[in-house]
Amino acid sequence: TMTTPRGFHTATLLPNGLVLLTGGIINSSSLVAVDTTEVYDPTANTFTALSATMTSLRNQHTTTLLPNGQVLIAGGSNNGNGDGLYTAELYNPATQTFTALTATMTTPRGGHTATLLPNGQVLVTGGTVSFSVNNFTALNTAELYDPVSNTFTALTATMTTPRCCQRATLLPNGRVLLTGGGSTLTVLNTAEVYGIQ
Repeated sequence: TMTTPRGFHTATLLPNGLVLLTGGIINSSSLVAVDTTEVYDPTANTFTALSATMTSLRNQHTTTLLPNGQVLIAGGSNNGNGDGLYTAELYNPATQTFTALTATMTTPRGGHTATLLPNGQVLVTGGTVSFSVNNFTALNTAELYDPVSNTFTALTATMTTPRCCQRATLLPNGRVLLTGGGSTLTVLNTAEVYGIQ
């Protein structure tokens, strides 16, 4: 079993074959996020808690394995109100450490997607600034994270539909398929494609 109960967490396969689990919530009634982390070793079939914690409490965040082997951890929510975060951090598997980025996303986001593009940049799409039932509005904005310059840049182009909790799939042609999600508490059956022209 995992060392901690988790929901709305992330699981990322690392280059060394271990799986990094980050954050999430441990109590469905409070929805308060945690900053704890652990790794799964498929060879030993064990979960081991890391002594290092993330620099922020996070659930509904994203984790993306970068070409240099580090993991970008971005956005999410850290409280029961579901307010979105715009902060990000990096996990280094070699040192098992988390480092907060000075760069922040251009928009607070939780329930978004983050997709590594063939050029090494990360496409961040949609999400919401708040998961509150009384204040839930999905975003139609997107941005790019550049690991070389360590910057987030808002795209001038917006998605055709506001989406939160959608899925993003990198296609063989380098474009990204965005499917479903929710928009102002309505579940979507629509899809769209992002591609660098």
